[in-house]
Amino acid sequence: MKATIEQLASISIFADLQPEQMALLQPDSEIRKYQAEETIMQEGDRLPAALYALTQGRLRVVKTATTGKETILRTLNVGEIFAAPALFGNAIAPAMVVAEAAVQVLIVKREALLKAIQANPEIALKMMAVLNQRLQQLHETVHGLVSERAIVRLARLIQDTAMEQQTDLTQPAVWLDLQSHYYIARRIGITYEESVRLFKQLHGIVSYRRGGKIMVIDELALTRIAQGLTNTIL
Repeated sequence: MKATIEQLASISIFADLQPEQMALLQPDSEIRKYQAEETIMQEGDRLPAALYALTQGRLRVVKTATTGKETILRTLNVGEIFAAPALFGNAIAPAMVVAEAAVQVLIVKREALLKAIQANPEIALKMMAVLNQRLQQLHETVHGLVSERAIVRLARLIQDTAMEQQTDLTQPAVWLDLQSHYYIARRIGITYEESVRLFKQLHGIVSYRRGGKIMVIDELALTRIAQGLTNTIL
């Protein structure tokens, strides 16, 4: 199914294009639909030369270690691009991408994208900004897994989730969705049991409700933990 102008406009790097410019991308674009928990691509898959972006739903990006342990590197929301090696690298998927709910993925052929970039070089600048941010996030993730306490990683995950879900933690009785202890554990490289234990240690700062619903009670205390500024919680 060809992408509509509205679907193309939902992608952050195309947001400033004129409708007639996006119309030029339509013949070389495609929308693919996936159900919840369906795999969009496996780590190591050979990818066609194209731009991949999310127009509906949410995706998670998962890396599997040689031991079989899975770590969720990040989640992707509507408007975000992914699978950059299909455009700029060796065309091998660096991680597994899975639908968290019913999703729609936009695919634009590389040749059509390059023509659009020639007409509007700002597209390339936006893509570079996205990829640079991803590299910084990956560096922080790896650094955290190696050197930071699990409680610090958990506090930062809660803060990052609030940003992704555009939630103001200073407001009272606001709940975040982090799905489950199992999901949280995979995001920060710990076990299910450790996740349960850490939330008990955060009692009075964060409230956990069944199904991964989280409410921040003391935003300032959470920030101090995320910055590694307190040793009161071990």
